[in-house]
Amino acid sequence: MLIEDRMEEIVRVVEERGSIQVQELIELLNTSESTIRRDLTVLDKRGLLTKVHGGAIAIRNSGIHTDSFVEIREDINRDEKGLIARYAAALVKANDLVYLDSGTTTGQIIDYLVPNNAVFVTNAVMHARKLAAKGFHVYLPGGEFKSVTEAIVGEEALESLQKYNFTIGFLGTNGADIEAGYTTPGLREAKVKEYAMKQCRECYVLCDSSKIAKISPVRFAAFEDATIITTLVKEEPYKSCRNIIQVSS
Repeated sequence: MLIEDRMEEIVRVVEERGSIQVQELIELLNTSESTIRRDLTVLDKRGLLTKVHGGAIAIRNSGIHTDSFVEIREDINRDEKGLIARYAAALVKANDLVYLDSGTTTGQIIDYLVPNNAVFVTNAVMHARKLAAKGFHVYLPGGEFKSVTEAIVGEEALESLQKYNFTIGFLGTNGADIEAGYTTPGLREAKVKEYAMKQCRECYVLCDSSKIAKISPVRFAAFEDATIITTLVKEEPYKSCRNIIQVSS
């Protein structure tokens, strides 16, 4: 089992059970005690769980802990996502090299794009099909296809993304919190988001209002590393954040 897969499984099990002992993880993952203890130390430092004597306990919060299928997420806050996507689409200029992350809100951007010479790189197979159908030049990174989110992840994807210098990027998130930053349920998708963001000159996170002040298990960037496009912000102190753009109909 790859390191990222093993850590993702540890986080999943801890969140599911609330707590777990080192010996249980050794048996579950068929690995050594030293490896498990090292993994728990790393995950504790990342803020994904709390390491305690003999094991680990979950960090409880109100964020989303597991990915759901695209078909389910598409209908959640659809109108709000449409407003956000329309604003984001207007930011794409001719000759831009655009990174378009997987996700239902990022996917709606394609519906509002005006045909021009922009070139797109996306880790979402469905996004690539829609972009190509509209006449855009589009690239897909290599890697593993994750069926739940319809995203390409893994080491090959990370290597591919390092080749690009994006003029602008649009990413999805499951949570946006001032302290915890941008978070998502899976380690492999978090890594892809992290690498893509580092390659973007301008970076926007598309975030419907239900995800503000929420935390998912895996952090992929600090709150100040991107500009958020959302709708009405009700929570304090987010109302005064300079990196939040609020859009309306």
